[in-house]
Amino acid sequence: MPATQKPMRYGHTEGHTDVCFDDSGSCIVTCGSDGDVRIWEDLDDDDPKSINVGEKAYSCALKNGKLVTAVSNNTVQVHTFPEGVPDGILTRFTTNANHVVFNGDGAKIAAGSSDFLVKVVDVEDCSQQKTFRGHDAPVLSLSFDPKDIYLASSSCDGSVRVWQISDQTCAVSWPLLQKCNDVINAKSICRLAWQPKSGKLLAVPVDKSVKLYRRETWSNQFDLSDNFISQTLNIVTWSPCGQYLAAGSINGLIIVWNVETKDCLERVKHEKGYAVCGLAWHPTCGQIAYTDAEGNLGLLENVCDHNGKASSSKVSSRVEKDYNDLFDGDDTSNAGDFLNDNAVETPSFSKGIINDDEDDDNLMLASGRPRQRSHILEDDENSVDVTMLKTGSGLLKEEEEDDQAGGIHNLPLVTSHRPFYDGPMPTPRQKPFQSGSTPLHLTHRFMVWNSVGIIRCYNDEQDNAIDVEFHDTSIHHATHLSNTLNYTVADLSHEAILLACESTDELASKLHCLHFSSWDSSKEWIVDMPQNEDVEAICLGQGWAAAASSALLLRLFTIGGVQKEVFSLLGPVVSMAGHGEQLLIVYHRGTGFDGDQCLGVQLLELGKEKKQILYGDPLPLTRKSYLVWVGFSAEGTPCYVDSEGIVRMLNRGFGNTWTPVCNTREHCKGKSDHYWVVGIHENPQQLRCIPCKGSRFPPTLPRPAVAILSFKLPYCQIATEKGQMEEQFWRSVMFHNHLDYLAKNGYEYEESTKNQAIKEQQELLMKMLALSCKLEREFRCVELADLMTQNAVNLAIKYASRSRRLILAQRLSELAAEKAAELAATQVEQDKEEEEDFRKKLNAGYSNTATEWSQPSLGNQVEEDEEDTGEVDDVEEKPEIRKHGAVTSSSQGRVNPFKISANSKEPAISVNSRSANILDNMNKSSRKSLVLNRGTNNEKSPVIKPLVPKPKSKQASAASYFQKTTSQDDKTEEVKEQNPKSSSSETPAVCPQNTENQRPKTGFQMWLEENRSNILSDNPDFVDEADIIKEGMIRFRALSTDERKAWATKGKGEAASDGVGAKKRKRVVDESHEAENQKEKAKETLNSPKKQKPLDLSTNQRLSTFAFKQE
Repeated sequence: MPATQKPMRYGHTEGHTDVCFDDSGSCIVTCGSDGDVRIWEDLDDDDPKSINVGEKAYSCALKNGKLVTAVSNNTVQVHTFPEGVPDGILTRFTTNANHVVFNGDGAKIAAGSSDFLVKVVDVEDCSQQKTFRGHDAPVLSLSFDPKDIYLASSSCDGSVRVWQISDQTCAVSWPLLQKCNDVINAKSICRLAWQPKSGKLLAVPVDKSVKLYRRETWSNQFDLSDNFISQTLNIVTWSPCGQYLAAGSINGLIIVWNVETKDCLERVKHEKGYAVCGLAWHPTCGQIAYTDAEGNLGLLENVCDHNGKASSSKVSSRVEKDYNDLFDGDDTSNAGDFLNDNAVETPSFSKGIINDDEDDDNLMLASGRPRQRSHILEDDENSVDVTMLKTGSGLLKEEEEDDQAGGIHNLPLVTSHRPFYDGPMPTPRQKPFQSGSTPLHLTHRFMVWNSVGIIRCYNDEQDNAIDVEFHDTSIHHATHLSNTLNYTVADLSHEAILLACESTDELASKLHCLHFSSWDSSKEWIVDMPQNEDVEAICLGQGWAAAASSALLLRLFTIGGVQKEVFSLLGPVVSMAGHGEQLLIVYHRGTGFDGDQCLGVQLLELGKEKKQILYGDPLPLTRKSYLVWVGFSAEGTPCYVDSEGIVRMLNRGFGNTWTPVCNTREHCKGKSDHYWVVGIHENPQQLRCIPCKGSRFPPTLPRPAVAILSFKLPYCQIATEKGQMEEQFWRSVMFHNHLDYLAKNGYEYEESTKNQAIKEQQELLMKMLALSCKLEREFRCVELADLMTQNAVNLAIKYASRSRRLILAQRLSELAAEKAAELAATQVEQDKEEEEDFRKKLNAGYSNTATEWSQPSLGNQVEEDEEDTGEVDDVEEKPEIRKHGAVTSSSQGRVNPFKISANSKEPAISVNSRSANILDNMNKSSRKSLVLNRGTNNEKSPVIKPLVPKPKSKQASAASYFQKTTSQDDKTEEVKEQNPKSSSSETPAVCPQNTENQRPKTGFQMWLEENRSNILSDNPDFVDEADIIKEGMIRFRALSTDERKAWATKGKGEAASDGVGAKKRKRVVDESHEAENQKEKAKETLNSPKKQKPLDLSTNQRLSTFAFKQE
């Protein structure tokens, strides 16, 4: 008579479950991840006795009235059976024990732990312990030799070992399993078993077969396998007589063999295909109790019944042979494809089989084995529907009554020679989770732990409540809430508490918000979701709340409860996070394979201008890992953590890529230890997390302590000085990207923080440059200088000069000149944009009137001049000067800037020449002349003065240091362009300024010109010219006598050339015709390649003066 599969029933909460029989077989004992041990009289027992042994029970064993359990508090405990009274602790480990077994007479137990140790303990005297060391990873399972000579163990290190108990030595070790770092990642828990009574064979489940090793010789006698096994075997158990062996696989298949004949006697498929993780054979009769990884309990009866066993197997094999002769190979392979366990099942199909109990029994009786139910369905070329199945089952019953001998059990096993699919296997999708929460099945759990506070949930016999605690009690006091609606997800912000629950038969899924920062008296609101729609993930931002539902919708609400936008998600949600105006959504982009998850990420900004930043980009994860935390740093940068402990952060400065910034596994002492992330800070750089010993998450009690980890980017050769500085530099750059983001989006931030970061980065670059200099890597020095600011390049030039590396100094000078030109060009662009914005504001309402503001006049002329000469640096104008100049002139002469001019070419300026509009008489002048002559202009110029540029122009002044020395032809051209285009009233404005420029420069003025940028960078608060000159005088006096003389000589030399320039300018003013010819000559001079020589000479002059005169 074939085995009968009883319908499975709920045993424990979802998770690993273990099962055993008592000595007499009168009851079934199970333990699960809810921490309970349950004693079942039979499978139909609706009120089993329950003993709570801890927060989580990993394994149980029962003998001689002693119930031994391996519990999550790292202990192996004893309880009396069946009373359930605690009877002490047998042994402790540093992490949790994974498996516990009794020896034959029940005098000893063996326990294997995640700290790689195996212990054998005397039950009566627990001080009598033996420790077996040798495994390099957590121990998976153990089995005592019936003669108490050997102990077998399997481990995550991939080995199966046999130990000699007497002297604790390893007799033999086989590398059979796939290596992994923790039990949770193990492909199989490899529950091995010795043959009862004789102990002749050791059965080890390896991949899709069971290997049997002979005692003493330790040779592999033979393997037991079957074509129906499509996934890895997880567990084996022997019948009490030692004649039969049962095995369970990770996809729910249970197979029984006759070990002597090697025939497969029974094949039973789990109703839902869950992994079989517990298997126990009844001590006296043919019953097998089994449990799955979802906490369910099942029972097989009449296993290997002698009446039906032999005939069944013989008949099926005979018919299979006859039947296969009728079909060619193609038909066989097609049927095989459909029957493959990895193929997608039709849900209604399997449901029809499972739910129709009467038909189910008939099918099992008729076929001889439950596994053959599927053959009835698949005979008809894959095209049977549920109604046909149900009507057909009645026909099957009649057929069975008519012909018992040739009934359904004679149906052939078409799939015995089917091809196997060996390609990549799809990965189960991870379920939605809330960042900072612990698993749902725990009675005491964290619903959320973030930078604002902690929400705990208690769901036990005494209470079902939620506690909210704030890190900063000034935000709000601690709150206690009842949990009558059974809320499962929560989030917490500075404004509100957000809760959500799943739907039940009577109630819809609800979103509940407690808006404690509201200024009115109504501080909470509840929204019911539509029918058949459950809230799966929630988050809070500044002034808004979001909920993602099972209907693939994301619903936005204001913090006060107003429904806002609703949009479709790109896939099933995994998790969400909010910060300020940013919303981050992680979802399933598709199906991953071979242990990988396939996730996507969306980043939206929900401010006034709602926009999408990341458009469903793939989310990179470590191989074979899953997402465990997603959120934002305190400064608002998106981050996430995967199950391998890699923390990644969005690099906004590099095209919104994800960069690994920390590996928490590097900080773990043990392989089974983890860090549970609760927050990330960029300034200071801190990863806030909770260390969890032997677990992935912390218990609620005692209150966990938060640890702070440092960040480290995965750069190469981090042990070397070069690699260390490179990592520090790029980490500093990345962790200060948020300042640019804040500035761009109009948020406030401390300028000092940015300045400090730039200073730190430039120091690192200078150190790297010095190191490269020592290593004679001059090309690398130039590459590093390219990353520096203007002032740092100046220092680099000085360093190169002092190091007698003149070629490098020359290259750096050229680089500095390029940087200065780029800076100036960028500044001009920005100035133009600002000027256009300014004019647009002033022109508002006057667009149809030809005012002086809308004239092309000077702005266009300047642009043309720039194109003609190609000297951008010499024609720069500050828009701020224009703006402030206009204000100054109106305060002195009250000129109407909007007065319409009689002559369209020349705007009206009159009243008097001194109060002429500064925008019209602004002279084209280089930054250099502006910077050099600010002090003298302020004192003596009779005309209206442009305001001194703000201190931010220190970049421009630094640029002027490296600008080409303006030749006399350039100056001639400059004045020529000014004269024809300025009115008679503008002439006095030009002349005095030219007179000032013609005065000979002293040595101090020239020194100040070159060192102004250094003074401004050291004293950014200097605004007044007098302060700069005063500081310059102090520094100039500190120079040696030789240096001061050198500067004085230099000043006299330039004074002579200035005199020649003055004569030229005077002649140009008087003779306008000759000016045109000179202009063309000037163009030729500018375009000629010889133009670079003055730069080279002056640079070498400076460097040689600096490097050698000091000595």
